[in-house]
Amino acid sequence: MDTGNLTPQEEVKGILRQLRRHLKAHNEMGTKELLLTPETLQYLGGSSSSVSSLADLRRLIGDCTRCMLCRERRQLVFGEGSPSARLTFVGEGPGREEDRLGRPFVGEAGKLLDRIVVAMGLTREDVYICNVVKCRPPKNRDPKDDEIETCIPFLKKQLELIQPEVLCLLGRVAGRALIGPEFALSRERGSWREVLGIPAMATYHPAFLLRNPSAKRQVWEDVQLIMDRLGLKGKRRG
Repeated sequence: MDTGNLTPQEEVKGILRQLRRHLKAHNEMGTKELLLTPETLQYLGGSSSSVSSLADLRRLIGDCTRCMLCRERRQLVFGEGSPSARLTFVGEGPGREEDRLGRPFVGEAGKLLDRIVVAMGLTREDVYICNVVKCRPPKNRDPKDDEIETCIPFLKKQLELIQPEVLCLLGRVAGRALIGPEFALSRERGSWREVLGIPAMATYHPAFLLRNPSAKRQVWEDVQLIMDRLGLKGKRRG
C-alpha cells in the first residue's frame, strides 16, 4: 500500500481493508488459527523500515498466503538480476515454467526477452526482472485487482531498493498496476511516464510478440528509446 499521499484516516482504512482480505484468504483456505506476526503487521501497516535489501524483502514475504493465488502455485517467483540494475523489467505474473522453476521469464516469452536484452548490449545479469504479482494466476489468467493490490507493495519496495534509472513495463497489466487504471498500452507505448520517480517506458509483453510477430518492430523502437536514455549502443538495426 502506497501511503505517501494519504491522510491518517485513509491510511487506517487501507490497513483494515488489507487485514480483512488477509483474514478472508486464510478463512477460505480452512486455516483454524492465524497468528499475526510482527512481520505480517509490518506489511499490513505499509511499514518496511527494517527492509534494507532484496534479501530482507524476500524473507519478509516468506511463504506468502496473503491472497488466493497461493492456493494453486507451486512456488513464489520473487525476481532476479542485479540488485543495482540500471534497468528493471516488470511483467504481469509468473507462467507455468516460471512457477515450476521459481524464476521470472524463463519460458518462451522469457527467451525472447533475453534476446532483447542481449540486443541492447546487456546480459540478464545486468538487469533486474520481476512481475506485478509473484505467484502464478491459474491458467495464466490476468491477475485480479485484489491480487495486484495485495502484492504491489512488495514490487514497489523492490524498485525502491534497486533504484533503477529506467523501468520497462511489459504489457497492459504492468502499465495499469504501476501507472493507473487510465493507462492504455495501445495509446501510451513508446512514451515516457514516471513511476515512483523513475522514468518508465511501457511496451508490448514478449508473450504478445509470440502471437503477433509484426509488433516486434514497435517494441524495438521502444527499446531503442530506453537505450538512448541509458546511453547504450547495442544493435541499432531496425
